[in-house]
Order: sequence, then C-alpha cells, then structure tokens
Amino acid sequence: MAQMLNVTYGRSKSSTNAMGMREMQARAYAARAAQFLLLKAPPAAGKSRALMFIALDKMRHQAREKTIVCVPETSIGGSFRSTDLTSYGFEADWEVEDKWNLCLTGDDAQDRKVKAFVDFMASDAEVLVCTHATFRFAYDKVVEDQGIEAFDDCFIAVDEFHHVSASDHNRLGVILRALVAREKCHLMAMTGSYFRGDADPVLRPEDEAKFTTITYSYYEQLEGYEHLKALGVNYQFYKGNYTNGLAGVLDPAQKTIIHIPHRVSSEAFDDKNNEVGKIMDFLGTHVGRDPETGFDLIELPEGRILKVADLVDDGPGRGIVKTALSREIKGAGGKRDDEADRAKVDIIIALGMAKEGFDWVWCEHALTIGYRSSLTEIVQIIGRATRDAPGKPRAVFTNLVAEPGVETDVVSDAVNDMLKAISGSLLMEQVLAPNFKFYRREDGDVREPVHSDGQGNVMIGIKGLIEPPTERAKEICEQDMHDLLAAACQAMDKRVLAPDTAPEVATQMVLTDIIETRYPDLSDEETESARQHLAAHMNILTLARKEEERGMAEAAAVFEGKPTDVDDNGEEEPEGAPNTLLQMVKKFINVREIDVDLIDSVNAFQERFEVASKSLDAQLLQHVQSAMVAIRVAMTEEEARTLWPRIKAFRAAEGREPNLNSPDALEKRMAEALAWLKTQKAKRMREGAL
Repeated sequence: MAQMLNVTYGRSKSSTNAMGMREMQARAYAARAAQFLLLKAPPAAGKSRALMFIALDKMRHQAREKTIVCVPETSIGGSFRSTDLTSYGFEADWEVEDKWNLCLTGDDAQDRKVKAFVDFMASDAEVLVCTHATFRFAYDKVVEDQGIEAFDDCFIAVDEFHHVSASDHNRLGVILRALVAREKCHLMAMTGSYFRGDADPVLRPEDEAKFTTITYSYYEQLEGYEHLKALGVNYQFYKGNYTNGLAGVLDPAQKTIIHIPHRVSSEAFDDKNNEVGKIMDFLGTHVGRDPETGFDLIELPEGRILKVADLVDDGPGRGIVKTALSREIKGAGGKRDDEADRAKVDIIIALGMAKEGFDWVWCEHALTIGYRSSLTEIVQIIGRATRDAPGKPRAVFTNLVAEPGVETDVVSDAVNDMLKAISGSLLMEQVLAPNFKFYRREDGDVREPVHSDGQGNVMIGIKGLIEPPTERAKEICEQDMHDLLAAACQAMDKRVLAPDTAPEVATQMVLTDIIETRYPDLSDEETESARQHLAAHMNILTLARKEEERGMAEAAAVFEGKPTDVDDNGEEEPEGAPNTLLQMVKKFINVREIDVDLIDSVNAFQERFEVASKSLDAQLLQHVQSAMVAIRVAMTEEEARTLWPRIKAFRAAEGREPNLNSPDALEKRMAEALAWLKTQKAKRMREGAL
C-alpha cells in the first residue's frame, strides 16, 4: 500500500538580498540588536547561516568578544565551518579555525574537548563550535575556575533548541536560565520543532518573555527555493519483513538517507548490523571498503560502484566514517553545482544519527523504516531531504511501515490525518493540543453543554464560571492556555501536599500561584477568571487522557493486529507494530477538525491496497495553513469584515498578503482575519455544493 503526498512550489523573483541573505535570514538579521533571540524555522531554512550573519554583527558592532555555537551532535558541526559570505555581499566571512570546531577534530574524548574549550576562552580566538554535551561540561569547568562572568562578553548560540527543557533535571536548561537571569551575555536559540504544552516546556514563561521571537514557516521557505521545486511525502506499506518492501522504495540512483527501525520496535527483525548488511545485499555486491573514508563499496548489477556510509556500526570504524562525512558533504545552499562533490557519497544508513541538523544538500530521498511516534522526529528527518541544490528538482520522504491489518478506510483516514499533521508542523502550527473554549452556562440555556461552535472549537458550558472581566483577562484565557497548562502540569508534578488535602484546594493553591507569579498586575477578579479557565482545561485533558487510554486498551487488538486470544483455528496470530500510525494520529486532535481531504483515490487489491493523495501544491498548502489558523484564533465576523479594507489596502501597497509571522501586531491580525475569511468562504462553497 502506498501513500504519496506531493508538494510543489514556485520560486521567488530573488532568492537572496544584496547581502546574500534569504528572506528568513534577513528577517532574523533585522532583529540582531536583541540580546536574546529565538529563531523558529523549519529544517533546511538556513538557520546556520542566519546565525553566522548575526554572530559577525555581534562581534563587529555589539562588543561581543566570542561566539560559542552549540549543536546536539558532532555530525552537525560541518554546518558551521568557515563560509564565504563576502562574495555574496556581506561585510565579512565566517571563519572558524579547524582546532576550534570541536565537532570536526575526530577526537571523541570529552575531557580533551573540555580542555580545548577552556583554552579557547583564554585565547584570542573568536569562534568555537561544540556539542551540547561539551558545552555543559566545559561551562561547569569554566565557572568553577573563573565564575559565570567569564561568559559575560560572549554570544552563545544553541542549535536544535528543543533539546532544552524547563525541567530542573535538564542541565542545559539550567545553564541557560542562569545566563538569561544574569543578563550579561547574548543568546540565540534556533529550532524547527518548538512544540509546547507538555509537562516540561522548552522555556519557562518568564524566561521566554525576554526573547525576541522570529518565526518562519515552511510555506514561506518554499517560495525562496531556487532549484528544489517539489516535495513528496510517501507512505509505503509492506507485509512480513521490511526488506520485502525495499524493491518498491529504495532506488540506488537517488541520493538517500536510510534510517533503520528503532531497536525496540517490532520492525527490527535482526541484529542492527545484520539488517544493514541485508540492505547492502539488496543494493548489490559488497566489494570492499574505502580505507580513507570508511565507506562501504557496493557494486550494482550494471557495474556502477555505490559509496555507502554506515553510521549504524558503532565500532572503531564509525569515527572514520563520521569524519569523512563531515569533510565530504560540507557546505549548504543553492550555489553549489559541482558534480564531483555530489558523487562523494551515495547512500547513508543510520539509526539514531543523521537527523536534526545533518547537512547533506544532495540528499534526494529520506527513507525511514518503521513507525515513528514523534512528529518532531518525522519533521526533522523530512528536513534532511529538503535542502536546495543544483540539479535537484524534487525530494521525497518515505516512511516504510508494516500494514496495520485493518480496513482500508481506517488507514486512509489515519494517513490523511498524518499528512495534515506533517503539513501543519512544517507550517509551524501547533497540531498536538486540543482546542477547547469555555463559557458561563446560565439557567435556561438551550444549547448542548458540550457542542461545536462551527469553527473547529469545542465549546463547554460551566455553571458559575467567571467570564474574563477585561480584554487582558480574555487575551490570557484565549491565547496563553498552552503555556499555562505546561506550567501547571510541571507544578502539579513537583508540588508536595498533605495526603488529606482536597483536590479542589490543591487546584486553587497551585493554579492561583502560577497565575499570580506570571501576571502580578492582574486584579483578583482577573486572576480568578484565568484560574477557573485553566482548571477547566486541566480537567478536560485529564478526562480525555483517561478516555483515550480506555479506548486504546479496547481497540489494541484491532490497531496493533494483536490477537485478543487465538484465531478460529486455535493458532496465535502475529503481533503488529507497537506504535502504529493509527495510534499516533490519536494525538493530532486539531487536524481531525480541519476539513481538508488530501486523499484522491483508494484502490483495493486482493492482498493489499494503496491510497493516492491529491497533489498538495502551494495553493492547497496555503489552504491548510488558513484552516489551521482559523481554528486557533479568536475571530468574529464583525472584526474580520472591519479589517477587510485594511487587508486590501495592504495587499495593494506591499504586493503581497499580510504575513502570519510578522512582528507587526496589526499585520499579523490582518493575516489571521484573512485566513478566517478564506476558511469561511470555503465552508460556504462546500455547503452550497451539497
């Protein structure tokens, strides 16, 4: 069974400005004077180069003496090596001495890296690149010897910032909070996955309030590409062993990154190195290994030699392969046209590596085997294939997964939800949290206590609920609930109360404290209204979680393909994947409310079926974004129509529509109104067609 989502998009009239910056980089650079920056942009948007521009300005014009770049793993270090910027119009080049890029030295000994970090701090060198782990250990050493003030004149950039957590158990988070609280150094956080609403948010609200945020969506990124014009998201379903499905998926002519299944998943059928060997056997005949790079050499039936980088084998040879990859796949962006560089490696096979931040511009196909329960992981892997490069008009992400063994329409609906969730995440939309709104229910109200408002929101009436008495309180109840929920979950987990403390007392104590701490200027009535709405959200989430657990337990046999006991013949049936696509889409509550059908046709066969999707072009992608925005924003028809003349005037003056991610509050509100109006128009057209 195959499911393909195609994204096609145009190219902008000018890919870069006079300083060699893409649109996102220019937007980030415009905010360079901020002490604390938070850049949220999808994979392959050019965040590393945006950092280079800002860091050079910090050191040349903002009295920052040093720049420290922290990445989650060594393979990402190549994205921050020395880069020519002056040839494209910028005032200086990004220069990193090889010995100060601690990701590329080939030395994995942490103690030597910490010593190198300490030496860097004492030297006249300006730029250092290291892993998150090295930074944590080196920070402790530097502070022990010199105090935290040693970082006062530094500019510290943290790539893949979603690794940071507000939890006290997250060491990197603790360090960054200390630096933010001191307010002496400058910081920049970069991520393509900044999902909120869990028990441990990335940043605590009081810390995040100090950051200037720049948001850039995938739709905006698509318009700036010069070469890459189409993205396919492909779901292929196999039966039995996943090697059975490789014939329809793995094309040796495509530059491919293969991620084999997690070791605890049911798709993993053998030792990890044996699985890699079977993939190589599928490709051709193993004829040796390059002694310089460590790449495996596979001869294809037609005689061509493939160069395969094996990152799964964690033996002594992996260091050679990692170093070679850092050297061979260096560089990024759309200016490269060197076929010799393209030919340096053909296929990369990985397990836990080569995901976030991994920079291989020539990658055309990201093949992921096995179900992934993390949407963040999926989006990061997709980003490995979506870098712009000459001669690369199309890229594909394929998830090769076991057939769930359920009805065609069930899988089709799940795939459709999955595609909407992926699209929404690439658009930087929150797709993992439910949308509930609460209102004061009076006696005699004829509405159902729980109903839909027709705009994708679940309306719940509560007797005695205090309505927000002011616009400020209304704004908090409508826009800040995700952040408050995260703070409340964390506080409830850590709060120690007497065993006989009534739940309602605990709720009042903890939630009131959270709101008063975050909003100390609120009146008592404003605070209580926000507390009641927060308590209502928490109660609904608790009920939903219990219901989901109950429903999942009852449906486990269907969803996972597991027997409740035995089949009709008295024989046990085979087990299925523990993290199936159908289970995963249960998390995407928002996307189920979005009336966007990405499925074009369903073709049933005797032993399998396939689902073909519509082609998701730029226009339809924009429609997905409008639908998601319309669900999450509070907008009335009166306000939208009032803003319509302004929207038309803006479009005439600027030659574009208002930007949802604009730092200008009025432009952002016009964009939200336009999205709301588009969704309402589409709804009326659908109703008229019935």
